[in-house]
Amino acid sequence: MHGVALYALEGIPEIRPGDDIVREILASADRGPGIGPGDILVVTHKIVSKAEGRLVDLAGIVPSPFAAAFGQTWGKDPRQVEVVLREARRIVKMANGVLITETKHGLICANSGVDASNVPGDCIVCLLPLDPDASAEHVRRAIAERTGREVAVIISDSFGRAWRNGIVNVAIGVAGMDPFADYRGHNDPHGYPLVASRLAIADELAAAAELVMGKLDARPVAIVRGYAYGAPSEGASHGRHLIMDAARDLFR
Repeated sequence: MHGVALYALEGIPEIRPGDDIVREILASADRGPGIGPGDILVVTHKIVSKAEGRLVDLAGIVPSPFAAAFGQTWGKDPRQVEVVLREARRIVKMANGVLITETKHGLICANSGVDASNVPGDCIVCLLPLDPDASAEHVRRAIAERTGREVAVIISDSFGRAWRNGIVNVAIGVAGMDPFADYRGHNDPHGYPLVASRLAIADELAAAAELVMGKLDARPVAIVRGYAYGAPSEGASHGRHLIMDAARDLFR
């Protein structure tokens, strides 16, 4: 019998710039399931961004004429629209008050990942980490140094999806594991050759973790235990490798 266990970590406090999130994660884990070798930690980007100081006070933002016009037309705070534009490499789609952008990381998402939810303060918004893969590696390495246990780390965020309604957790940063399970070149049980079966395991694990983390329950970290992930592979071992090349992306 095969199985995977999911554990949400409880009692992690509100994270502020400069806080040691690894210390908080380990303290919470010690009160609960602990952290074992081979575990996967799924960490919502919000606590990473907060610790890294990726917070913007809108009181200091002067919107551009474009942001002001967009905000007035669609009932948006033009200062937040300005922050979205500053975090974007380009606008992919703009319709019905929604901005789909390509971030400086290359992610395609709504509003450049800029978000005011789960952020204290009336005029504070949270940005994505500058380098989610580096953030994941920092957490992974710090846990290994402090506990002697090798784990994998996924930094997650909630994205919408082409073709589907609703949002799901996806991996924007990955460390310590292959984000894919590649079955290309294998045959299925009926002998049919698999030519396109490359599973985005990191995204699947991030989505599974959201089932126990919740959006409103102040549980920003979950442990996935019992999944035998692959070791990082040469040239495709980070969250950025989950981003489809523009030449193959039919929605850009």
